[in-house]
Amino acid sequence: MRAALGKGSWDWVKAHASDVFCLQEIKSRPEQLTAEQHQILSSYPFVFWNPAERPGYSGVATFVKEQPLEVILGMGSPEFDNEGRIIQTLFPSFRLFNIYFPNGGEENARVPYKLDFYGRLLELCDQLHAKGEKIVITGDFNTAHQEIDLKNPKANEKSTGFLPEERVWVTRYLEHGFVDAYRHLYPERVQYTWWTYRFNARAKNVGWRLDYYLMSEALIPLVEDVIIHDEVMGSDHCPVTLIVR
Repeated sequence: MRAALGKGSWDWVKAHASDVFCLQEIKSRPEQLTAEQHQILSSYPFVFWNPAERPGYSGVATFVKEQPLEVILGMGSPEFDNEGRIIQTLFPSFRLFNIYFPNGGEENARVPYKLDFYGRLLELCDQLHAKGEKIVITGDFNTAHQEIDLKNPKANEKSTGFLPEERVWVTRYLEHGFVDAYRHLYPERVQYTWWTYRFNARAKNVGWRLDYYLMSEALIPLVEDVIIHDEVMGSDHCPVTLIVR
């Protein structure tokens, strides 16, 4: 995040002027930012941080124009919450989860941890749905759900991010009352949200769709659009906007 602020990336954020802006993998704590950097961020009056305990790793931040009804860091599971992966913000119409899902890691070593994270979060969402809450989950899911969601599905069948055991968890969310808002609107459109820095992948558009809005079914009638801003540079991911009325 500190590097991005130094490159003027916040100019796009200010121009876009979303009511809520979510960042994942910020790799910084608020106290590490300079006074000038905090001033840049002041276009949002309410800022909530959940950095990882490990320095320079993971972390999420949510920027909001109006005070949420409730803010919760994590999901009440210490084995996951120490990595700074979740911020919950409650608004009158829905609960928003800003999430940086775990990566499967080198040689898929962290895949079990990643799957357990998916499972624990779904348990929490099931409980909230049972209470009548409506939910929006957004962020870097670190999983491409279907073959349409990455350029080279066959070549990546054994790669983390497209393993069958990872993909099935996205399916389970859809079976538990969630809808992939982008794919609901655009069932056959091919767009990506992440490109490796290697092999000139961004220029060749060899990418993956890893960043989603999974929404409670009851919220889908409110969706006007989901926009993948694949023209916006500055990261290996690009921004994705949800517009609801």
